[in-house]
Amino acid sequence: MPEIADPRDRLIVALDVPGVAEAEALIERIGDAATFYKIGYRLAYAGGLALAERLAAGGKKVFLDLKLHDIGNTVEEGVRSASALGATFLTVHAYPQTMRAAVRGRRAGLKILAVTVLTSYDDADAAEAGYSLPVADLVARRADQAAEIGIDGLVCSAAEAGAVRGIVGPDRLIVTPGIRPAGAEAGDQKRVMTPGQARAAGIDHVVVGRPITGAADPRAVARAIVAEMG
Repeated sequence: MPEIADPRDRLIVALDVPGVAEAEALIERIGDAATFYKIGYRLAYAGGLALAERLAAGGKKVFLDLKLHDIGNTVEEGVRSASALGATFLTVHAYPQTMRAAVRGRRAGLKILAVTVLTSYDDADAAEAGYSLPVADLVARRADQAAEIGIDGLVCSAAEAGAVRGIVGPDRLIVTPGIRPAGAEAGDQKRVMTPGQARAAGIDHVVVGRPITGAADPRAVARAIVAEMG
């Protein structure tokens, strides 16, 4: 697996909050317990891209979870623009045309992560969406395509991480959402693991949102997750 010098970098805190002020207050409360933050749709559309640039300039790592998927030229130019923000990770959906365009638009310092199948999906959801393959097989197919295209890493559930590692090899990143500390509610995630289980499965980075953002002491929860993965 890729070398990660600071164990805190294994935890990516999802800033799933309504605005920049709330995000900055949460980051302040977490302090030095975390170094890596995820900005998704909700915050990105409320000033989060400017926040991403400030965080990166201040030495934090930023994961732009924008899940790009569009015609090739639009994806390529979007990735090129995102590279200028100083983010570390950017997600695209793992469709071959989209992944190829993202690789073309990638600039030094930005790693492209391909989202295989959303962790809120199970086999019934995939069938309803028109896929004939069960989730595990669909994840495997997309991981194989991502490796061939040259994507930097994969986003998948921890349940599929072992199979994905076997497909993409030791040098690509595996990033896992749907992580819940022991005793936490799964929420709308259908394929979840604890941080310790995820680390044992060979995951490089875990994404944790509500168990931290909704905690009375988010710094303590962040520290506990890092320690559990240690």
